[in-house]
Amino acid sequence: MIRKLFFGVVLLGIVAAVVLWFLTAPRTLAAGDLPDHTPDLANGETMFWASGCESCHAAPGATGDDILKLGGGLAMVTPFGTFNVPNISPDEKTGIGSWSTADFVTALKHGVGKGGEHLYPAFPYTSYQRMRVEDIIDLKAFIDTLEPVDNVVAAHDLPFPFNIRRGLGLWQLVFADGKTFVPDPQASDQINRGAYLVKGPGHCGECHTPRDVAGAMIAARALSGGPAPEGDGTVPNITPDTDTGIGSWSQDDLVTLFKTGFTPDFDSVGGSMAPVQRNLAMLPDEDLEAIAAYLMSLPPIASEAPAT
Repeated sequence: MIRKLFFGVVLLGIVAAVVLWFLTAPRTLAAGDLPDHTPDLANGETMFWASGCESCHAAPGATGDDILKLGGGLAMVTPFGTFNVPNISPDEKTGIGSWSTADFVTALKHGVGKGGEHLYPAFPYTSYQRMRVEDIIDLKAFIDTLEPVDNVVAAHDLPFPFNIRRGLGLWQLVFADGKTFVPDPQASDQINRGAYLVKGPGHCGECHTPRDVAGAMIAARALSGGPAPEGDGTVPNITPDTDTGIGSWSQDDLVTLFKTGFTPDFDSVGGSMAPVQRNLAMLPDEDLEAIAAYLMSLPPIASEAPAT
């Protein structure tokens, strides 16, 4: 009896391992899965600035033209460990120069790298997945025009169990559905454009939305601020709540912030928001106005007191 029970437990363990293996398998796209689309470099540049690629992937402290050299190297220290931001320049050996367009789209839509490895959500594919595939194709085409940078970036420094990438497959089943943004038929074209930029390429919620114990954004409290993802300090509420958010601001105040970095009370943005503002300032006025209109259209959500 004990022998049968033992073999039964072993068999169940094998079945569970096989099921887990299939559940955590990476989802990838082939060239044939992509739409027939001729890359638009001008739109690719817009997507580049909207997505804030340089704010993480340029060398730490880069300024001027050097912000377009995407050699990586920034160390992101988080409660889960240290993520070393990779080289996404067109260098074929150390960057993504050997990646196909399908590889790139797969990374942004499904969080899977060229080698079939699951990518950590420190790379904000939970937001990038909302982008239109055509916009991602344009973004890849623009990045391919930038200067290749030969720079080998160190591997992430993560403790167990976070260093087991395969386990991310289960997390992605829940939080990375690969679905594209769907416009609200009740909203204006301007607000839908702003919503797309905020939820997709702009990935504003990745910092401005509090997270649950699984590290996923809490949708019911979207953009209401909370502890910084890096675990140090807080991120402000950008819903139009009068007491804790931007409810006393006007749309023009927001656009001015995006363009100049100055708030209505003549303070200026700093920290990790500074490079974000630098990127926003490169967008067309109509996109900045759309982002402002969308943020001011949101229901106000009062910030929760940060944990102590």
